[in-house]
Amino acid sequence: MITAEKKKEIFKKFGANEKDTGSTKAQITLFTERIKEITGHLKNNKKDFSSTRSLINMVGKRKKLLKYLAKKDLEGYRALIKELNLRK
Repeated sequence: MITAEKKKEIFKKFGANEKDTGSTKAQITLFTERIKEITGHLKNNKKDFSSTRSLINMVGKRKKLLKYLAKKDLEGYRALIKELNLRK
């Protein structure tokens, strides 16, 4: 579970300020953190199918937001991908 302090830190770093929860970069970063946590959970609990389904949905939402960001701000997209280590 992501704490409120961690969320504020993410929004402060990737949004305009810590109350800017709607920016695309901040949402992508939040999804990435949640995906990492659920992936770690699923390594220990392989039969947790509801978490697996949630993970797949989150990956899809993040993919849509990344596609939107690439269309609107290509340089910002490249910087975010590099900072979050999403592509190899």
